Amino acid sequence: MSDTKPQTAAGKVLWHFTMSLDGFVAGPDHEMGWMAGTNRPELIDEYVKTTGAVLGGRTGWDIGKGEARPYGGDWDGPIFVLTHHPEDATPADDVTFLNCDPAEAVRIGLEAAGGKNLEVLSPTIGRQLLELGLIDEIDLHIAPVLLGEGIRLYDNPGGEPIHLDRLGEADRTLQVNVRYRPTTTAVVAD
Repeated sequence: MSDTKPQTAAGKVLWHFTMSLDGFVAGPDHEMGWMAGTNRPELIDEYVKTTGAVLGGRTGWDIGKGEARPYGGDWDGPIFVLTHHPEDATPADDVTFLNCDPAEAVRIGLEAAGGKNLEVLSPTIGRQLLELGLIDEIDLHIAPVLLGEGIRLYDNPGGEPIHLDRLGEADRTLQVNVRYRPTTTAVVAD
């Protein structure tokens, strides 16, 4: 089931994540194994085709030990890592470490994306760009799992609520209804 149309390569700044039902995009210590087997089959191909460049953060880069390529390595393109300390980052092919403000990082990333989307794969950078009005779309895939703790998609204690319009619906201000049933046994990914 899909309640949105496939993603398009339209030069958007796209904040893109798979998220647990309780709002986490990574488990404790940035653990991501909980996502295995939760995507619809054509999802990865959709983003491989529409992504021109990726903007991420230093923490995620360091957790991946400089080896992480989006979409299981199926996507090939420029990656930009925003950091205050590029001099001590682990270098890698097609990766540029930026020490600039987030708006400048978006400008650089969109230029490198060549008309395709700039995907933001960092909760912290995504929050900053949202506050600056630089996010064109937020694309979430809700996984059928409750993590209980980890890294939240949007964490801004004391901040003002940000209201969103849902794409592709007649009344885009209404909530999304999701219904799950707890499994009686652990689901093992292939």
